[in-house]
Order: sequence, then C-alpha cells, then structure tokens
Amino acid sequence: MPHHEPHAKKRKTGPHESFKPSASFTPQTGGREWTISVAIPSSILTNLATADQRVAVPGRIARALAVFSVDEVVVFDDSPPSTRPPRTDTAAYTGDTDPCHFLSHIFSFLEAPPFMRKTLFPLHPNLRLTALLPSLDMPHHPNPKEWTAYREGVTVGRGTKKGSTVVEVGLDQPVEIDVDIPPKTRLTLRFPDDENSPPECIDPSAPRTEGGYFWGYAVRRCPSLSAVFTESPYEDGYDVSIGTSERGSPISDAFPASSPRPLSFKHLVVVFGGPRGLEFAAMNDEELSGRAIQGSKTKELFDYWVNVLPNQGSRTIRTEEAVFIALTALRGLWDSS
Repeated sequence: MPHHEPHAKKRKTGPHESFKPSASFTPQTGGREWTISVAIPSSILTNLATADQRVAVPGRIARALAVFSVDEVVVFDDSPPSTRPPRTDTAAYTGDTDPCHFLSHIFSFLEAPPFMRKTLFPLHPNLRLTALLPSLDMPHHPNPKEWTAYREGVTVGRGTKKGSTVVEVGLDQPVEIDVDIPPKTRLTLRFPDDENSPPECIDPSAPRTEGGYFWGYAVRRCPSLSAVFTESPYEDGYDVSIGTSERGSPISDAFPASSPRPLSFKHLVVVFGGPRGLEFAAMNDEELSGRAIQGSKTKELFDYWVNVLPNQGSRTIRTEEAVFIALTALRGLWDSS
C-alpha cells in the first residue's frame, strides 16, 4: 500500500500570499546531537484556585517548549515532604492533590500528535478543559500539506501478514510494519523513498539526530530538585545547568557579548523556581539538606545563576512568564542564526 499522501493541487498565488506566515519547518542540516531541557516546579499551581486557571499554566508553558524547540521538560516536586499525600488516586482530578502528576499529564497530552490522543489518553478529569488550550503545532503533528520522512504512530492491531502490525500515522490510511508490537504503543517511523516499501521503527531521537528536526519534548517527573540532575536520562548528565532567580546575575553579565556563540555543550538544562524560588525547592530536598545546600548556597547547584529580567515592572513574574522571557534571552547561546 503506498504510504505517501497525495500531492496538493497547485493553485494561483494571489498578491497577498506573501503576507501569510510560513507554516513549514526547516530542519537543521546534518542533524542535531545537543539537547535543551527545562525543569518546572510543582508549586506553580499552589496559588491557583480553579481548574481553568490550573490547566492554563501548563498550556502556556507547553507552548513555550514548542516555540523554542525544547527537547525535555522535567516536573519536580518542591513541596514540603510532610505535606505530600502518601498516595494519590490518579484516576481522579489531581490538579489540587498531586500537581506533579497533573502537570506531567497535561504536558504529555499536549505533546502527543492529536490523532493518537484518544488512543493513548482515556477520558480523564485532568483533561476536561484541554480543548481550551492553544495548539502546539510541532513538526511531528501531521499537516496534510507537508510531508516528512519521519512520522509518529500508534499501533492499532495485527497486520495482514504474520508478525506484522497496523499503525495509525495520521494519513488517510494506516500503514503496516513488519514487526509484531502490542496495541496502543507509540512509535517513531521512518518512511523509505520507495512508496511500496514498509516504514521502519526507529529510535525516537532519530528525527532530531539524523534529520535535524525538532521532534517534540520528553516528559520526566522527579521527586525533588536534586533528582532533576541525579535522574537525568543522559549518560553523563547535563554538562551546562542554568538556575533562574531574582537574586541571580543579569544574563548580560553571566554571558557577556564577548563569550563564544553558540555555547559548547551536549545537554543544557534551565531550571525555574516557583512562587518562593529555587531556594524553597532546596529547603524541601532531603538530599540537598544533607549536603547543607540551602538558602543562598542553592546557586552552587548550577553553573550559572541568572536573573532573566532585572528591574521588572511587576513585583512578581509568574513561572510561565519566566519561561518565555528566559528562553528568549538565552536562545542565542545555542542558536546563532
């Protein structure tokens, strides 16, 4: 079964077509090995009283992750250990009982291509208001007018041949792969140039490392601030870490114009605090308490300790606002275009 979508018909280009924004993506030539991670504390939901307020926050942050091509979002628990419930009913609404679960749930739902959400995410109280959130429209979310050799898919059943599997990939018809995989499994596929050859399963990072595409973000949940580092999925951890604080140095001082661009690193992480800052997260971290990393010493966890917006006009900057501000200011460290 040919797997390519039919080519769109050509149409006349009007005089105002050039005013329309481009909706296509330009992959990085030669692929991209380095990654950007963002770490978010659970306490960003602390002062939010209603369900629509709570769901809006991860929606705004997810939008920033998409716009700035962030590869990983880490949700860490910065609440006092004594206030954490011994167990949570994850089948119920968790926005006011387990914010780490709630944030991870919303981030994961929004990252998934829309066509596979019903399969991978059953009806849940956490997701009731997600239709109000902005679309992320990332390269792995199918666009009928755009073809790439890579696709995300979800298995839906056995194929016509022994040991094969039918995969929904957001095309007019599902495709069949020569591997036996259980239903409701998310896959990353590469389509060959030969339309009559079946696609192959590949590593989820291959669209980035081989094709140079931003391919969505991974979601990781951690029990503490220190676990952001100790549980890193990368073999050698993060080689550059940036902590954000109103008590940090201005970004222009931390990264002066004379410093090399882009910054040399393999895996960079930017860590944000909640309403009470990263010092609050360190105070509620048993590992850091045992190492006497508390208060003003919290900055010792990071290679850089920065204030993303000195002389702000408001008394406070919300974390979801700080994410947009920080990534705008820091982007030149890895993107010199």
